[in-house]
Amino acid sequence: MATIDSLKHTRRTTSNGAKIVVLDTGGVLSPEDVAMLQALHSRSTRGLDGHLEVLSKKGGSGDFMDTYYVGYGDKSIGDCGTTTIFIEGVSMLVAKAIQDWPLYNGQESSTRYTDFATQPFIDPVGTKKSKEILENWRSFYVNRMPQLVEALTNKFPRHGNEDEKIYAKAIKARAFDIIRGFLPAGASTNLSWHTNLRQGADHLMLLRHHPLEEVRDVARAIEDALKEKYPHSFRQKLYPNTESYNKYLMDNGGYFCPKTWYDFKVYTDRFSKTKLGEFKKILKTRPMKTELPKNIRKCGVVEFDFLLDFGSFRDIQRHRAINQEMPLLTEKFGFESWYINELPKTLQKEANKILKEQRGATDKLKLSPSLRQYYLPMGYKVPNEIEGDLKGLVWLVELRATRFVHPTLRKRARQMAQILIKKYKNMGLVLHLDTDPDRFDIKRGSHDIVEKTN
Repeated sequence: MATIDSLKHTRRTTSNGAKIVVLDTGGVLSPEDVAMLQALHSRSTRGLDGHLEVLSKKGGSGDFMDTYYVGYGDKSIGDCGTTTIFIEGVSMLVAKAIQDWPLYNGQESSTRYTDFATQPFIDPVGTKKSKEILENWRSFYVNRMPQLVEALTNKFPRHGNEDEKIYAKAIKARAFDIIRGFLPAGASTNLSWHTNLRQGADHLMLLRHHPLEEVRDVARAIEDALKEKYPHSFRQKLYPNTESYNKYLMDNGGYFCPKTWYDFKVYTDRFSKTKLGEFKKILKTRPMKTELPKNIRKCGVVEFDFLLDFGSFRDIQRHRAINQEMPLLTEKFGFESWYINELPKTLQKEANKILKEQRGATDKLKLSPSLRQYYLPMGYKVPNEIEGDLKGLVWLVELRATRFVHPTLRKRARQMAQILIKKYKNMGLVLHLDTDPDRFDIKRGSHDIVEKTN
């Protein structure tokens, strides 16, 4: 059985004698132990080997974390230990709530690779009528897929030099991109959340007061599991005034729902051209696939306001370098026409019909706006408000303006890119954009994770 003394850390020494050690946890050191080892660096210069000796003598990090992280309240110690949480069988709405955090790291199941013929749908109302609404969406999604694949195969025929399997995957990916607009937000998904101990506790403080009971239930379950796994790091005392304040925040800001919104607008531009001038050469000479330096943030921010379907919002929301609101999914701003127009003519009338019928059926449930989201398809548009500095925005538009990105998000990314170029080209800004963004490229069929077989 491995012990602290038997761990094989990877070591290097620089020419000046500095020591580099890549820690081997070896299934022996817990995230709390790793946090303690790093915290000891702030109290002693004896080095890792000395800290490991202290840890071994103490028999673990429990008392230390109790005293300094939870008891004393040194939150930075909690930043030094990380954990990974896998969350399965929750609605798209839960996934978005967990990901609505500036330091979120993790992954979520893609609608391109999920079989929604059998995937459970979350039905918080639990009546015959509510289930019927969800199953109607499933029926449209599943039963129309073969026709859509056939139409796309005719529209984008395979060239002789293209791999047949990759081509077939690319066609299916395109079909999934279109038909996903008719999936309800109550469709279940899986996600992971990789977080440090501090951020986990801080985010859960808000999630346990979320407007949706499903989110609150998941938050309580995560918190309970973390308390069992890391009993010395999740013993924070709950203060009634803080809990009341966090509940107020979530009741009044858990969802962003303005009465009116813009199709696309640059709401405000708070860039300092004087400061931006200091970066002219850096902006002009930046190579492709290279990020701008972090100190360009001092030049200010730009805010873009636009409508974007909820399906594509799921993608843009994961950009943590920009600030975003969490929009409420409603029918208020209409259904994204791209999802209708990309269907074969024979299916477009059916799509409009089901949208009308399903809206009427959902009205009869008489639900609160937040609960209604479960029964609405992800093709409905939501208000998107993003604010970012040039470093974050350049990364976003270059990544999302390519032919491999969903067309509705690609359109917005290119609009933002065009405005940035127009405003700051004279300041040296160069954007490396896809020169043929709307071309159907079968490379999309290779963007999958599959087990390699011999």
